[in-house]
Amino acid sequence: MQSIDSPVIPLPDEVMRLDLRDKNHIAFLSDVHLEVSHHSTYLAWSSHLKLLQADALFILGDLFEVWLGDDVLQHPAADFERQCLSEILAVSQRMPVYWMVGNRDFLLDTQACLSAGMRSIADPCVVMTSQEDWLLSHGDALCLDDTAYQAYRREIRSSEWITRLKETSLNERMVLAKELKAQSQLSKSQNTLWADVDAGAALQWMDATQTSVLIHGHTHRPQEHQLSVSHQRIVLSDWDAQALPPRLQSLQWTRGQGFSRKALTAPAI
Repeated sequence: MQSIDSPVIPLPDEVMRLDLRDKNHIAFLSDVHLEVSHHSTYLAWSSHLKLLQADALFILGDLFEVWLGDDVLQHPAADFERQCLSEILAVSQRMPVYWMVGNRDFLLDTQACLSAGMRSIADPCVVMTSQEDWLLSHGDALCLDDTAYQAYRREIRSSEWITRLKETSLNERMVLAKELKAQSQLSKSQNTLWADVDAGAALQWMDATQTSVLIHGHTHRPQEHQLSVSHQRIVLSDWDAQALPPRLQSLQWTRGQGFSRKALTAPAI
């Protein structure tokens, strides 16, 4: 584990800030990993969106198992992706929906956001509430012990790499996605220990942004961590309706009551 004074991925010169001090109820999701082959997870997510009562919804990355670029929406076989975005669009008629990219869907861009009525936010992003200020992140940038992933992330998230990727055909990106998924599954089968968010790095970010709560996903380890007397880290759950027990959970905040986790029921198919 890195020490608190260890170097960390630097924050941008100006961190995005959202003023939600007028909101009473805010919901959070991440790591739903939507894909057409996981129909039960999709049904649970879809049902949750229809029933959700909140003043704002944050989706903190990895909504989709993979997103190959917004031009996928023009592909005849992308009915599933178009349907998912249309369901978010329906939610956006009731509340603002804020979107942050993850490590699997970082190519989800302007066209998809417009189709879903989502407002894109940077990683990280400060949210001001009536009680305290939060720092939101997908979380992968803070998993410093996974040095191989951090090197990979710096490469694929560079503007040069993204430009080159978007210049390839959609079919080429589909092949690449299958290869990367196969590599990911192999890596998971060979490893039992996974890098977590670095506590020192998290505290550095929170101190620099003067926030008291860090909310993130990515690690698939839903839990609350007290990093100091005045700093808390809250980890969102991933979604998998076929797991035993099912992992289907929404984090929600209510003014005057704080944070709570809402466990959802897996749909009967």
